[in-house]
Amino acid sequence: MTIQPDWIDYNGHLNVAYYVKLFDQALDILFDRIGLSESYVRTRHMSFFALELHVRYLREVHLKDPVQVRIQILDVDEKRIHYWMELIHAGERWLSSTMESISMHIDMETRRSTPFPPDIMASLKDWHAMSAGRERPDGIGQVIGIRRKG
Repeated sequence: MTIQPDWIDYNGHLNVAYYVKLFDQALDILFDRIGLSESYVRTRHMSFFALELHVRYLREVHLKDPVQVRIQILDVDEKRIHYWMELIHAGERWLSSTMESISMHIDMETRRSTPFPPDIMASLKDWHAMSAGRERPDGIGQVIGIRRKG
């Protein structure tokens, strides 16, 4: 993917909202592969909601920069997915941004959390196993705040 003109803010770099948009689009692709697609939501009346996310902006990306997103599933349980994403400059391979998030599986009729169906849970476990061999990224679980000296 290439950074588009309407994604650039008055500071001349990618606007913060578009980092989240890029991460969200990449997550949609992964969720489709897992089986959590738009048709899953329509036919099974279940979906997933973001519970929490933490974005770190490490290095600016600019107009026409090529980028890609890497995703690592850190953990899953019967109702939740904990994952880590990295926005990488596709040409120079440096890390621009990270996003850590937890999503909850939701019954859309009750709008309450519900366990994943067995087929989806099996797929999630497979994807989690693929991530398990990767090194745990720096920055997971960081608390936001102003660091004081002294």
